[in-house]
Order: sequence, then C-alpha cells, then structure tokens
Amino acid sequence: MRSTTPAPHPWARWLRQRARRLTTVLATLALVCTAALTATGTVQAAPAAWTPKPSPMTTPWTNQVSVDNPLPEYPRPQLTRPDWANLNGIWDFAVTSADAGQPASFSEQIRVPFVAESALSGIQRRITQNDKLWYKRTFTVPAGWNGRRVQLNFGASDWRTTVWVNGSQAGGTHSGGYDSFSYDITSLLNGGTNTVVVSVWDPSQTGIGAVGKQRISDVTPHPGGGIFYTAASGIWQTVWLEPTAAAHITRLDMVPDLTNSTLKVTVRGDGVSGQSARVTVSSGSTTVGSATGAVGGTITVPIPNPRLWTPEDPFLYDVKAELLSGSTVVDSVGGYSGMRSVGVARVDGVLRPVLNGKFVFQTGTLDQGYWPDGIYTAPTDDALKYDLQKHKDLGFNMVRKHIKVEPQRWFYWADRLGLLVWQDMPAMDTRTPDSAARTQWEAEYDRIIDQHRSSPSLVMWVDQNEGWGQYDQARIADHVKAYDPSRLVNNMSGINCCGAVDGGNGDVLDHHVYVGPGTTVPSATRAAVLGEYGGLGFKVTGHEWYPGGGFSYEDQADQAHLDNRFVGLLDALREVRMPAGLSASVYTEITDVENEANGLLTYDRQVVKVDAARVQAANRALIDASRATTTPVTLPTNQYKSLRVTTSGHTNRYLRHRDGAAYTDVVDANSAALLKSDATWRIVPGLANSACYSFESRNYPGQYLRHRDYRVYKESGSGAVFQADATFCAVRGTNGGVRLSASNFPEQYLRHYNAELWLATPGGSHTWDNPASFTEDTTWAVEAPWAP
Repeated sequence: MRSTTPAPHPWARWLRQRARRLTTVLATLALVCTAALTATGTVQAAPAAWTPKPSPMTTPWTNQVSVDNPLPEYPRPQLTRPDWANLNGIWDFAVTSADAGQPASFSEQIRVPFVAESALSGIQRRITQNDKLWYKRTFTVPAGWNGRRVQLNFGASDWRTTVWVNGSQAGGTHSGGYDSFSYDITSLLNGGTNTVVVSVWDPSQTGIGAVGKQRISDVTPHPGGGIFYTAASGIWQTVWLEPTAAAHITRLDMVPDLTNSTLKVTVRGDGVSGQSARVTVSSGSTTVGSATGAVGGTITVPIPNPRLWTPEDPFLYDVKAELLSGSTVVDSVGGYSGMRSVGVARVDGVLRPVLNGKFVFQTGTLDQGYWPDGIYTAPTDDALKYDLQKHKDLGFNMVRKHIKVEPQRWFYWADRLGLLVWQDMPAMDTRTPDSAARTQWEAEYDRIIDQHRSSPSLVMWVDQNEGWGQYDQARIADHVKAYDPSRLVNNMSGINCCGAVDGGNGDVLDHHVYVGPGTTVPSATRAAVLGEYGGLGFKVTGHEWYPGGGFSYEDQADQAHLDNRFVGLLDALREVRMPAGLSASVYTEITDVENEANGLLTYDRQVVKVDAARVQAANRALIDASRATTTPVTLPTNQYKSLRVTTSGHTNRYLRHRDGAAYTDVVDANSAALLKSDATWRIVPGLANSACYSFESRNYPGQYLRHRDYRVYKESGSGAVFQADATFCAVRGTNGGVRLSASNFPEQYLRHYNAELWLATPGGSHTWDNPASFTEDTTWAVEAPWAP
C-alpha cells in the first residue's frame, strides 16, 4: 500500500512557484508530479515511433512511465537550482561492435534512462563485452539561459561513457557505473538545434570495474542465475542540462557537529576566483543560522538547540549556499541536512554503534535495488520510494543497500522517511583484481563517498562483501575512515563466509549466517553486527519471475510458517543475541529478485508476503528493547534444581532423563526415588559460554542435557560441538518462567512435545515445531530439586 508523499521542503515549493511561470505543458507536469522539482527548459524528443517491450513481471508503476518525460523529478535534491532541462525520453539508438566508431545510422530508439536489457527501455536485449551502445538526440538551449554556462549532467552510466556535442568530444571519457559526472558543453553549442551523441561500453563482469550483482545473461526469465542477476548496460540514471554562472558551486559537504551545535559546511566550486561563500540554514521560513567563509574551507553555521535527526523523527533543515563576489550573489543552490551523530561507544560494558550518542538496535533488510521492468532503474519516483516506505511499514529502521549505489533521490527518500543506510561499495568480479582494477575501483569509491557524504541517513560504508574481489582490506578501511570520519566503516561484510579475509579493523565485526541468527559477539575494538541472515523462501503463484525456478535458503510451506519463522528470528535477536552483544541485523531480503524467492515482497511489488502488522510489532519490540534497561534472566549456578512444565493441564510434569533421552513425567511426593533423581539437575555455567547454562544429571555426574538432531539427550562428551550442544541461554518466559535457547541455535528452544524433549523452532517444519502452545511448551519453572 502506498503512503502519502511527505510535505515538500520550502525550496521545493519555491521551485514549483518558478515552474508556474513556465510553459503550459511544464506547469501541468508540475501539478502531476507530487514530489517533483520539474524541468524549466524544453527539449525536442525523437519521433514517437517507439514502443516498450512487454515486461516479464508488471509492477504497479510499469504502465505509469511517461514515454517522452520519464522520471521528471529534479535528480539532485542536495544541490538544487531552479533552471534545468530534462533529457530523459526517447533517444535514437544503435549497437555496434565494441571497437567500432560512431555508426552512420541509428536504426532503433531507446527510452532513457532505462538500460538496454530492460523492457522499459524498449530494447530488452542481451548486451555483452563485445558490444558498444550508441545514443543520439537533439536539443535546444532555452533562450533564458543566454550568458550562462551550460552543464550536461549524467546521474550514472554503466560503464565507459564518451560524449560528443555537435561532433566534438565533451571532456574526457568517464569510467564507472555508479557515480555521477558532468561536462561543461558551452563552447560546443551552436546557438540552435544541438546534437548529443553518447557511446557506452560495458564489459560487466568480464571487465575491471565495479559490477555488484550484474552478470551477462539472457534478459528474459530463465532458470538458474543464483544470487547474480541480469546485467545493466548503458545510461541508467537521469540525463539533464543545467545553466550555471562561470563561477559556480559544484558540491556541498555537510557534517553535523552535535557537540558544538553547529553544521560544518564545505562549499566546493568551479571557476572560482576570489569569491566567498555564504551558507544559511533554516527551518521553514525561520532562519536558524548563517555564516560566511572561503570556498573550499570549512564554514561553521550555528544551529542552536538542534532538532536531532532520528528514524522516528527524520527532521531536515533547509540549506542555502550562495557564491558571493563582494556583496553580489553570483550563484545560489538549495539543499538540506539532518543533525545527527554516528559512532561506536561502550553501553553497559558492550561495544555498540550509537546514533546521537545512544544505542538503538539497527534492524533492516538487504536491498538489491532490482526491478523486473527497469532492472537497475525504478520505473518512477514513487516506485523508488516504495521499497523504503515498506521498510518503515514493516517496522525496520535500517536498510543495507547491497553492492549497488542508487540515484540521489533514493537517498533523499531515505533521509526524508528516516531509515539508517548501510551503503555497500559495489564489488568487482569475484576474481582477484589486477592493479588497473584496483585503481579504478578505489577512485570510483572516493567519488561515491563525495557524492553521498552529506546524506544524514547514511551511517556506514561497507567496503567489501564475502571476499568478492578482495584485497588490502585493512588499508582500504583505514582510507575510508580517514576520508569520511563522520561514519562507521565495515571492512568486510561476512568475514566468516566464502573465503573472506577480515582486515581486522573498522568499526564493526560482521558475520553472515543463514538462516541464523548465529552467535556473533563483539570484540574489544569492534561492535558485532549480523550483515546477512534469513533468506526464508515463499513462492507466490502468479508472482514468480521464472515460475518454478525460484530458490531460497529455507523454503516455507505457507504464509503462516513464514510469519512464525521470521518473527521467531526477530524474537531470537531480541531475547538472546542482543543481550549477548549483537547490535544490528540485516534480513535477506526486502523483495524477491529474479530467481531468488526469499523476499518479504514479491519481485513485482504486488504482494507483501508477511503479516505486516505482526512483523512491525516484532521489529518495534526489538528496537524498544535496545533502548530499555532490562534485568537479564539468571539461574542459580552450582545448585540442584528441577524444571517443571508450565503448559496448562501439564504443570505436574518435570524434565527427566530415561534410557539416555530426555522426557517429561509426572513427579510428586509419592514418586520413586529414582524418578525424583532423574528429574533433578545441577545447573552450572555453560560449557561453551559461561554467560549461559548447562544442566548436569544428578545421578549421572559428567552427563549433561544436550541436543542432537533436534532430539534432547543426557550424554557425556567433549569438544567444542558437544559443549555448544550442551549449553542453553536463559530467556524470559511467561508468568515468571524461563525459556532455554540453544547456545549455538539461538532461535531454537527447549520444548516438551508428546512428553519428549526437542529443540523446537518457531515456524519450523517439524511436528515438534507445532505453533499451538509453543511459548507455554518452551517455558519452564525452575523449582526446588526433587532429589537434593
């Protein structure tokens, strides 16, 4: 269900006021686009002979995409200007061999900015390293721009992009798939109808660049693919023109300083010679603070009694930066910022990530950013916002953008809606990179950091993932931390997985555990996070990318099993792992993606698979628990006790062993001495974890309760596996009772079922996982021993 668009910023309102003075067509467009900052220039599109290709799955927005004006919103919300012209729409198109020059004719048409592999582009064709893409269109510069420089901007184009205007190359060739780039084309313009030609060569995983999950493959649904998806070649973000002064602002670097109640702003510029910069911060129509300083230097703007940015209250201040020549304003841009701090601190003796100085558990999902109709490009701005809104609706407060970097409007919505963002640097191919690949990857990473460093939602950079293309992990993490000290750095997500090598530094220690949640604990220098877990699969008939071809890490029989299993994982995080030091978790994943069927939503965004209210409540309980001071559940150690069933109708039964296995049985004062002894256990510090507990038999010293293939036994043994199997962690139960979670399988609980003892999983598929009276059956009363 879509939410109402939040109220626009004052700068957005000002831009719309400007738009009303433009042509009737653009004024009408401004009314249609609810969150829009609409183009003020007009451009001449190619003839409308183009038609889209049928999408393999239709999202709610597939048929809402304009032919000539797709994605009409202003693409750079943190550096806005009132005048611009959108070049999205129908371009002439051709494909040649990779080493060919410009073709003599362009026989096809493509809808920019959708990649050639996508249905929304109208091409929907497999592109390989042997191909070169060619784009062409004409435009005229609005007369009102006379006397100003004209910038040609690309949100992103994958991978090696060269641009010509009226036959002359504009600047140098750009290499990189995830960062924006621009050309000053003023000297190349002819005063009338201009022609722009763009070539793009994208080798995907066969090249040296960052590719993320992209792999060259068939563009229509097919079996296989695993965790890798269709490649995305060519222009995939908005292309637009913008007039500027000769001396103009190119970037605002904004770092909140809560200690001194200031916003530190660095105004970057081009063509600057002696100008100064003035930065004004406001809230609504009220000026909060203003300061003037040198371009390229730190300007400190006072923010008295700042209203802090949090996921619950994602308040944004409006920012205006002006370039001054004496007292004359020669350039002005708008933006926004949020006042918040990010760090790591000891909280009750445990190293935790903190937001504004306070620990809050970060619960989020893995977000791949793929679409069945647009592949790398969301069909509309509402669609781009939708996935983030669903995170909020499901109670998450964080999202990990997985080895892809989204357009700046995605960050705008994360900032506005209030989601903490972990931003991955897109991985290279899984092979060890050569020196050229390393140089390219690191340079692109720096540019990505520069372009998104002012987004308040972005709280952590994730350098590498599971060892894919890994090298120099420690050096890179140190570099990123020095380059952006205002955020956390994760040197390797999934250091326990797939041949990954931990750099040993950064702010967090990150494990991947499927299904999880695992047993990640903090070190002396790094907080503990679960960078991936879950992967629960449920296929919805009629909403599969390749029917019958989907896979997951653990298939669920139906929605009830999915709900119980997922909520059980969230409860295990709250009840067991967070008290043991875990500070964040990333569930795989928010949507299905091609043949991955483990999303909370279907790939087409038509179905939410889980009970949203129940998931939201479980996430809310997890977040609230992280803020609360709770007394840990403790058991008396080195004492004999008996464990009584608390399930209604069975409260006279106790946990006992018989013939080496664990059962429950009725025990009372008249019971035989042997039964009373069998139902008595010595509670000792956990064999595998002294913060948990092990239960030693009263009449068989040295033998302990342990689980093996889900069944629970009384056995002796040694070694790490036995010790872990014989260790249980105490969790608060109902009515003063205690639940016992397996130390090595935190989501599984000691349960009596048909008088037998099992490790049971909420939402599990075994008979002993039956949801009926699950909590009661896993809650035990610790009482005086029957055999002291």
